[in-house]
Amino acid sequence: MKSLINTLDFSVKEQDELLALANRMAASPKDYNELLKGRIMASLFFEPSTRTRLSFESAMLRLGGRVIGFSDGSLSSTAKGESLSDTIRMVSHYADCIVIRHSKEGAAQVAQTHASVPVINAGDGGREHPTQTLTDLMTILKVKNRLDNLTVGCVGDLKFGRTVHSLVKNIGRYPGVRFLFVSPGELRIPAFLRTYLDELRIPYEESSHMEAALGLMDVLYMTRVQRERFFNEEEYIRLKDMFILNSQKLENAGKELAILHPLPRVNEIAYDVDDDPRAVYFDQAGYGVFARMALLAWLLDGKELG
Repeated sequence: MKSLINTLDFSVKEQDELLALANRMAASPKDYNELLKGRIMASLFFEPSTRTRLSFESAMLRLGGRVIGFSDGSLSSTAKGESLSDTIRMVSHYADCIVIRHSKEGAAQVAQTHASVPVINAGDGGREHPTQTLTDLMTILKVKNRLDNLTVGCVGDLKFGRTVHSLVKNIGRYPGVRFLFVSPGELRIPAFLRTYLDELRIPYEESSHMEAALGLMDVLYMTRVQRERFFNEEEYIRLKDMFILNSQKLENAGKELAILHPLPRVNEIAYDVDDDPRAVYFDQAGYGVFARMALLAWLLDGKELG
């Protein structure tokens, strides 16, 4: 039984096949509208979400399946003291797969341990967000027509940003990829990610100057400074506006740059960037539906691969 808990759970070959399926679905979605007819997805969101939750639900409905679940953990029996493991055991009897988002790191792994159906990690604390990475990779592939030989710039909260952690570990497996990390010193990439890159000899540079780095990037991955990950409000306020992308700063960037953002945006990308043809973050959100359609199809109807 296959699940997706960590961003490296699928090999590069498997992932490439999954992305190819996502592209086929995007090109002809009606061909797949009964693929998962009669199947049920449980959507267990213990943490707030708009894009991930709704894109998963949209994906399942577009495949002909149905959705049960909740968007607020306080409305579940965990609010009465039920353990996560007991919740997962019960929900496994009600659905064919479980999509879970949780504020605690490792919660998705706990869910997989106790589930009798496939589990998909929709974000666990500051650890990983593997389905956002599938969305990011599909976007880059659409815009750049490749996932190798790219300079990927990651800007903002690189310490707590689970989307960055997943993307870096994943796309770093493709040949010729290098990274430019731009952040305040307090929000640098965590030690485990630096160790990962060093052990695999994946080249990267760290900086606190965004403007100088923009001209070197093929892909710019902007992130927000996440208030919910801070224990100190003063620290959050001090750091939240350090890197703001606007049209003036983009004058230093290449014409072929692709600007991504996992969203939600707060103020780290000015609204005057939205009309720039290099800004693909709203298209990126749309690609998330097809990436998740392909994932659900793979886990529940594996014959669709290849």
